[in-house]
Amino acid sequence: MTPKKILRRPQPDTLPDWGQNLPPLLRRLYAARGVTSDEQLSYTLKHLASPLSLRGIDRAVELLAEAIDQQQRVLVLGDFDADGATSTAVAMLGLSMLGLQSIDFRVPSRFADGYGLTPGIIERLRDEGQLPDLMVTVDNGISAVEGVRAAKELGVKVVVTDHHLAGEELPDADAIVNPNQPGCPFLSKNAAGVGVMFYVLTALRKQLRETNRLPDPEPNLGCLLDLVALGTVADVVPLDHNNRIFVEQGLRRIRQGEARPGILALLEVAGRDHTAISSTDLGFVVGPRLNAAGRLDDMSIGIACLLADSPDEARRLARELDTFNRERRTIEKDMKAQAQDLLSSMSLDLDGLPWGLALFDTDWHQGVIGILAARIREQTHRPTIAFAPDENGEDIKGSARSIPGLHIRDVLAVVDSRHPGIMKKFGGHAMAAGMTLARDDLDAFSEAFDQAVRDTLSAEDLEAAITTDGPLGASELSLDTAALLKRAGPWGQHFPEPLFDGEFRVVSQRIVGENHLKLVLQPVEGGGIIDGIAFNTGPEVPDYTRTGARVVYKPDANTFRGRTNLQLLVDYLEPLA
Repeated sequence: MTPKKILRRPQPDTLPDWGQNLPPLLRRLYAARGVTSDEQLSYTLKHLASPLSLRGIDRAVELLAEAIDQQQRVLVLGDFDADGATSTAVAMLGLSMLGLQSIDFRVPSRFADGYGLTPGIIERLRDEGQLPDLMVTVDNGISAVEGVRAAKELGVKVVVTDHHLAGEELPDADAIVNPNQPGCPFLSKNAAGVGVMFYVLTALRKQLRETNRLPDPEPNLGCLLDLVALGTVADVVPLDHNNRIFVEQGLRRIRQGEARPGILALLEVAGRDHTAISSTDLGFVVGPRLNAAGRLDDMSIGIACLLADSPDEARRLARELDTFNRERRTIEKDMKAQAQDLLSSMSLDLDGLPWGLALFDTDWHQGVIGILAARIREQTHRPTIAFAPDENGEDIKGSARSIPGLHIRDVLAVVDSRHPGIMKKFGGHAMAAGMTLARDDLDAFSEAFDQAVRDTLSAEDLEAAITTDGPLGASELSLDTAALLKRAGPWGQHFPEPLFDGEFRVVSQRIVGENHLKLVLQPVEGGGIIDGIAFNTGPEVPDYTRTGARVVYKPDANTFRGRTNLQLLVDYLEPLA
């Protein structure tokens, strides 16, 4: 494992006044995550921020209500990731529930079209005779200046719903709903694209209700919350209170078996019991299988799975997505090995590497470079961009992943200001971004990116660290604690799942499944024997039985042959001095 500093999250000196009915452990954990009142732990829908404060939502509702009244042709333009897929499904299902009859969707091809609404998509719709009366973008559109212009020149009205940061110029759309557009007072700037679309639907339902235009019986938009939860978690947006409400409400539907057949089928092919899932399952089990379609083939398959009404059809599509995901893992493994060779050729150790890494190989797959960048970022603790060839052979496309303390889109903006035109286009947010540049400009870009990162970070920022909530006492190392923490979520970005650290004797250790380290542990300060497992350590690990280990872990329940025992899921361990 890459050496890391173990930091402890600041804990309150005394237990807070709120949360009197909570166990002391949870009160400490919540307080350390910025919770200041019981209300912030209430996940009922009445605590959602009002959609009416979203700038542009009135006009968007007006256009959508008009489309329903006149039964216009509406086209939803999605995106090729899990947020885009769930946003598309929510728009399709929600608008149909509210009375729209002529509705369809398109998803840009990652390989042929690139990201978002482009003039090429509009031209293809025109040539096919498929131009709609109204186009609704979901999880994209805020940067589609040329695409919106092309649509409007052909008489197509455009409603943009998005959550990405706006550039210097906004598209001239008929309506823009984006909490991150200039001048928008909406409180939850962290909404995912699927959350923004859900808000548009709730505002539209309110307008139709007040004007007596709702279908009878009144549609229950709450049935879409499983999709909202999935897209929110999979897009790794910060789980502020508003987003935690979305996720918790969606998880409740899934656990009760009231989710879309496609979500239940994706859990089934992954061997997960839907009655006991957590937000982690959405992020690491369902999301990757859905994303695999957009990475390797066509996200339309993923959207079809989410839209499927028949469990049998949903299972068929889920199996297809699972196959894509297995293929994606194989490609990723090969690309990571190539990246390791490239890193080795650059330097013998981390100290010699650039502060900002820009890596390229002619054989890399566009659909997997984002995951590759994340893996290399985790290994080197450096902001990383992985590039793959574009279809035309002259350009390369990059996917960037950042580290805490570095806003990757802002750094790219600095590069663009210093070297105008070196990137043909770029966009993104704090932790992830994408860009296109000419292949011949890669060396110049790499130097400029490295310099911009050096101007932003300090050497200390490049030291990998892992933050924990401190130790658990002997009485807290129990199955009850594991169950308590699982129920206490939803955990996620900026509201992290609790991690603990402690010193342990290592009674025994062995490698299982070629890459995983199975441990038998005993707390140094006394206590019983506990199983532990560290995934993907590789076969070469120190002999911790001689030294003992400082272990960073999450308590978990492990069921084997009908018996359930406490098991520590090990995130990191190092020999005791």
